[in-house]
Amino acid sequence: MTTMPFPRDPEEAARIRVIAESGSDFPVLMLNLNRYTARADFPHGEIYAAYMAVLEAFLPVVGAKILWRAPVHGHPVGDQVIHEVLGAWYPSHQAFLDLPSAPGAEENYRLRGLAVEYACIHRCTGESPPFAPG
Repeated sequence: MTTMPFPRDPEEAARIRVIAESGSDFPVLMLNLNRYTARADFPHGEIYAAYMAVLEAFLPVVGAKILWRAPVHGHPVGDQVIHEVLGAWYPSHQAFLDLPSAPGAEENYRLRGLAVEYACIHRCTGESPPFAPG
């Protein structure tokens, strides 16, 4: 199993495991808030591009996919500095848990370690696409 460059919250990991083992697992959208290293040179650097290429090829191994990516241009409220928001959809919570042992994980996490300085992932509903209120 691959060592994760950023530790998972043990309580949240336990909640995810309960859902995955419940017999009624369901899709999940993981909202990734990433700040990249200077060396990654977001958004045009070689390390960033290599990480995105590997990530886009790696996620389908567990049935997941990147729905969208958006650069962040500022933070009018709060003090969290991030460079990109990335929406990754998983067919199940189990698929998310399977990432560290999936084929290609070693290279994905190696590049993530080079490219990502800070990451926070929020677990959201993945049963229907994000919608605009109105």
